[in-house]
Amino acid sequence: MDKLDQYRVFIQVADMGSFIKAAHALELPRASVSAAVQQLEASVGIRLLHRTTRQVQLTSDGAQLLERVRVL
Repeated sequence: MDKLDQYRVFIQVADMGSFIKAAHALELPRASVSAAVQQLEASVGIRLLHRTTRQVQLTSDGAQLLERVRVL
């Protein structure tokens, strides 16, 4: 998955607040969505999302990145 696709997945997860909902919306396996966000976090070197078993929330760094990549 290229960087632009990773951004697209990240935006969907952030907007929906869920990896599962984002996977359904993007018609991708949940594992692919999770892997794309993990790869993006590794490439930028920051944690973008707080994950719990019930919800996903943006970190402050994640919110800043979301604002920048949304225009792409």
